[in-house]
Amino acid sequence: MGHRLSKIYTRTGDDGTTGLGDGSRTSKDSARVEAYGTVDEANSAIGVVLAMPAVPDNVRECLLEVQHDLFELGGELCIPGHSAVKQEFIDRLETDLDRFNEDLPALKEFILPGGSQAAAACHLARTIARRAERRVATLASEEDVRPEVGRYLNRLSDLLFVLARVLSRIEGGQEVLWRRDR
Repeated sequence: MGHRLSKIYTRTGDDGTTGLGDGSRTSKDSARVEAYGTVDEANSAIGVVLAMPAVPDNVRECLLEVQHDLFELGGELCIPGHSAVKQEFIDRLETDLDRFNEDLPALKEFILPGGSQAAAACHLARTIARRAERRVATLASEEDVRPEVGRYLNRLSDLLFVLARVLSRIEGGQEVLWRRDR
């Protein structure tokens, strides 16, 4: 593979537009740019989780796969008409979800974000993934977006919730339950 970014700044975006993967230009605040930008933000937030020393290898491997998936998902959103997200990505998330959720106690109350440092970072990544899902829904109301994209983001936020619970236990933290009667 050759050099993809030989020059970091191009000045082509100084007018408030950005280039899409197909060579066309669009406004930096378009629904498409909002969608793939928020996916990139979710990917970065997962990177913060991965930077935590308490993250065990099985969670690390899972989240590294997710980061690769999100890069491809962002590419699909950046190139109108492109297809990159496969059903296998969603199936893998569901398998991981079931595997990590298997040993967790059943929930009887809502959990407040927190519990430990890695768990809190994972909750933040979850909320960003939810926002990415909303941005994709907005884009889908204006342009064609394959349903696999939204489904992937929906499962991802569920997985990140479960992983936050797992990480809280690994770090010895307590899940903070929402108390209606406080």
